Amino acid sequence: MPQDMPPSGGYEPVQYRRNLPVRGFRPAYYLAAVGLIMTYGFYRYGQGIREQNELAREKMWSRIYLIPLLQAEEDRDLVRKTLAGRAMEKELLGAETKVYNSDRFVRPTYAVTPANVTK
Repeated sequence: MPQDMPPSGGYEPVQYRRNLPVRGFRPAYYLAAVGLIMTYGFYRYGQGIREQNELAREKMWSRIYLIPLLQAEEDRDLVRKTLAGRAMEKELLGAETKVYNSDRFVRPTYAVTPANVTK
C-alpha cells in the first residue's frame, strides 16, 4: 500500500493570524494624551493650592487688622459694665465703697465655670 504524500508544490500555508483591521490610535498616542491630561490636572491642582494659601493669608491679615477694633469694643463694654456695677452698688448701699486700694482700672478676670453644676 503506498504512503500518502503531500501534493506536489506543498500544502498551502495555514492561516494562524487573524487579519483584523487596526482600531484606535497607537498606544503611544494614548499614553501621551493621558500624560497631558495629568499634567494639566496637576497644574490646576497647584493653582488651587496657591489660591487657598492666598485666601488663608488674606483671612489672617483681615483678622489681625480687626483686633484693635474688637479690643476697643471689649474695653468700652467692660467700662460700661463697671460703671453700671458702681451705680447699682451706690443705689443699693447708699454710698460708694472702695474695694481696692487704688483707683487704677484693672481688667476683671472671670473664671469659666459650668452653668449647672450639681453635687
